[in-house]
Amino acid sequence: MKFGEKLARRLAGGGLWAHKRKTALILGLKGDLGAGKTTFVQGFFRGLGLKKRAPSPTFVIMRKHALKHRKFSKIFHVDAYRLKNASALKTLGFGDILSDPRNVVLIEWADRAKKILPKDAVWLRFLHGKRENERHIIISQ
Repeated sequence: MKFGEKLARRLAGGGLWAHKRKTALILGLKGDLGAGKTTFVQGFFRGLGLKKRAPSPTFVIMRKHALKHRKFSKIFHVDAYRLKNASALKTLGFGDILSDPRNVVLIEWADRAKKILPKDAVWLRFLHGKRENERHIIISQ
């Protein structure tokens, strides 16, 4: 949760991948069940100033939240776990969401939607550590 919060604050401050973008900032989250994807999202929300908790959108596929931020106007929390194929997201207007540079998109189980994600998506792989509450996160682009 703390890492998600710190990463969001850094992005909000203009660091990392928040430079002038032509598309949404997309963070693809992948990892085993219970590896910390939703917990990371909760911290990320907090780092962008959202007071509400980030419930997992497993059964609704996608949730949208407004942001009061100078760089980002909306954050989308997507859970691709139940998708039979990536094209199912297209029926939800996903192409329009991805094309707006003022959007942030966090996708849990993103490897299931990889075919429709832009090449500049940032990937975070969550791994269980040796201890119960230990997690490792590998970031790639």
